[in-house]
Amino acid sequence: MRATQIVLVLFWFLCIHTPTLFCANVEYDHRALVIDGKRRVLISGSIHYPRSTPEMWPDLIQKSKDGGLDVIETYVFWNLHEPVRGQYDFDGRKDLVKFVKTVAAAGLYVHLRIGPYVCAEWNYGGFPLWLHFIPGIKFRTDNEPFKAEMKRFTAKIVDMIKQEKLYASQGGPVILSQIENEYGNIDSAYGAAAKSYIKWAATMATSLDTGVPWVMCQQSDAPDPIINTCNGFYCDQFTPNSNTKPKMWTENWSGWFLSFGGAVPYRPVEDLAFAVARFFQRGGTFQNYYMYHGGTNFDRTSGGPFIATSYDYDAPIDEYGLIRQPKWGHLKEVHKAIKLCEEALIATDPTITSLGPNLEAAVYKTGSVCAAFLANVGTTSDVTVNFSGNSYHLPAWSVSILPDCKNVVLNTAKINSASAISSFIAESSKEDIGSLEASSTGWSWISEPVGISKDNSFSQTGLLEQINTTADKSDYLWYSISLDYKGDASSQTVLHIESLGHALHAFINGKLAGSQAGNSGKSKFTVDIPVTLVAGKNTIDLLSLTVGLQNYGAFFDTWGAGITGPVILKGSTNGNTIDLSSQKWTYQVGLKGEDLGLSSGSSVQWSQSPFPKNQPLTWYKTNFAAPSGNNPVAIDFTGMGKGEAWVNGQSIGRYWPTYVSPNAGCTDSCNYRGPYSASKCRKNCGKPSQALYHVPRSWLKPSGNTLVLFEESGGDPTQISFVTKQTESLCAHVSDSHPPPVDLWNSDTESGRKVGPVLSLTCPHHSQVISSIKFASYGTPLGTCGNFHHGRCSSNKALSIVQKACIGSSSCSVGISIDTFGDPCRGVAKSLAVEAACA
Repeated sequence: MRATQIVLVLFWFLCIHTPTLFCANVEYDHRALVIDGKRRVLISGSIHYPRSTPEMWPDLIQKSKDGGLDVIETYVFWNLHEPVRGQYDFDGRKDLVKFVKTVAAAGLYVHLRIGPYVCAEWNYGGFPLWLHFIPGIKFRTDNEPFKAEMKRFTAKIVDMIKQEKLYASQGGPVILSQIENEYGNIDSAYGAAAKSYIKWAATMATSLDTGVPWVMCQQSDAPDPIINTCNGFYCDQFTPNSNTKPKMWTENWSGWFLSFGGAVPYRPVEDLAFAVARFFQRGGTFQNYYMYHGGTNFDRTSGGPFIATSYDYDAPIDEYGLIRQPKWGHLKEVHKAIKLCEEALIATDPTITSLGPNLEAAVYKTGSVCAAFLANVGTTSDVTVNFSGNSYHLPAWSVSILPDCKNVVLNTAKINSASAISSFIAESSKEDIGSLEASSTGWSWISEPVGISKDNSFSQTGLLEQINTTADKSDYLWYSISLDYKGDASSQTVLHIESLGHALHAFINGKLAGSQAGNSGKSKFTVDIPVTLVAGKNTIDLLSLTVGLQNYGAFFDTWGAGITGPVILKGSTNGNTIDLSSQKWTYQVGLKGEDLGLSSGSSVQWSQSPFPKNQPLTWYKTNFAAPSGNNPVAIDFTGMGKGEAWVNGQSIGRYWPTYVSPNAGCTDSCNYRGPYSASKCRKNCGKPSQALYHVPRSWLKPSGNTLVLFEESGGDPTQISFVTKQTESLCAHVSDSHPPPVDLWNSDTESGRKVGPVLSLTCPHHSQVISSIKFASYGTPLGTCGNFHHGRCSSNKALSIVQKACIGSSSCSVGISIDTFGDPCRGVAKSLAVEAACA
């Protein structure tokens, strides 16, 4: 047997006997990705490995698979893996290979978005700060120093994936890679050099010989063979730049990110499902949710600036790893409906026709195979359309999917999936034993010195830009100056400060005089702080701080931070001014407590009394026991100001519960009809943008845990509490005009008539059963989950029928028909609404 034959036989043997090997040849044509010679319709979802923990990954990936995903998409975060040039870190949450193998073990594919610019609301867009200091470098343009570093890191990742045989061409799960990221959005700012840079990036990527296709998102001039792809809330109108490339959607934004100072965005699932169905209706074959699980910006990884620690994104799987209903469930049904059409979708291009104003049909037909999509893109009126001799009811802003061109399997506006009400329940976390027994509060503390306290401080004339000074080693930079004041000590003086951002605390003679912060729309700010000076020597200490570095925009790496001035003392009575901007300042990068390692709860002497509350610049420590059970854990930071928190030495991120969202801009309910935007649907107005902060269960021990806080502005740590996220109620509301569940769909019209709508409920945990029915009404029930009430007619049998079908079971299904419930109001459209509890 020749050597090549032996290799082929061995490869075949490994494919058969090694379940994580995919053994795939991945190509593409104008319709789809082609895997082992077969076009594929693929549903994908983004999960960023460092935004969760390795212990969470298997469950997140399994829930993704259960939700109908074929592919997991992730960025690769350069600054996470190479914090110091040439020194790599792939441990813990940074273990990219383990994450990819975990996806493979679940039988899913991977899209590896190497970038290495990633945006992602991630600190500095994923670039390491040391890159900024390379002589002559200019980011993301035809610049030799930058290209050399970009190629080196990209090759490092590709080689690592190759060594582990994780590319599909080697039998692994990785079927796609991405180079660059949304460069087309800003490339005009770079002029002609942008064109040559993109050509270089494409050539560099393909030269790495991964054996799988490369993509560039939002890059209409992506050179062949790179596939250009779409990002956005809707991509049905997108067309690739060549008729040899498939229509792919790399980021379908499932919600939006949260900023400190902003309200919480969300995207109704009816609109998200509409966008997905429209994309496949108009020729798409690869669609990815950004995000499917958003997770948490642990440590100082959030970008922005002002991106919150929560990166929940209103994704189908929430920040804590729990399924978000009805979003997850309804999208699962959409995925099943689309897969019923896959044979037709991959066989041909759609034939698109108008059925009237704002009405559109798309038909995929080859021989006996036929699938159709009927869309009503109008935003106000439901309509009845005639298609192929039959009538179909189309709600506004919806798509009906017909896998056989006759029968509707799903309409995007009609939700069969249950919804859920979750709440955070306060839990006891008192530690029975530990080093804090003598403290009445259970807390100990250390004061962070105001101003200069470290040996490595330095002095320089004038005001320094912060990022170039700190290299992002810390959020904090002290600006300190002393002056002799010869004015009237009783007169009021104003300290005028102009800053590039992101926030500051001003101390006069060791006392906090005032604070100011920018916001996500404008990090720069000017502040006038009334101060009282004493006759003689005065010390002004300004603590400037960053809240995540800029991650998006042309030349974002050059956008500065810190107090660049002017800084002026203005006398309010005599009108005299003293410009301090060009005087000699003393600087300190970071905090003394950071250098001492206080975040670990180290054995430095912590004080226990007198216990300070509402005191700025204070480190706090306590011991606690983990909340009982397995529900996800969070800390409610109500009562604290702004700072960072560590659990057993691991940072859970920045906290800032005092940054409250605007009072206006939220609605009780959001009309899903019509184009979605990031500001359309918001909740939590007039409340802290984020009060609850995720603590991964895997970071906790049953007892003896240490919580350390650094509080900047002043707070009361005795007010914080540990909470667990629990499901209070399950609800469903299904009308008699809903299609049956997709699993029950049958293309045979006669048998299809035998199956009507079904209301289904499933407890969130396998160990739970439905313990009670809080509400059940068949007729014309009104309201929403947690607030259902009877309408003008209701069957008196509904409650007992649902109780009999559901109580004591982990899941139940109830058919919706007058045969079951009777007819409480003849000639009126009816529905069944149920609210249940699990225990």
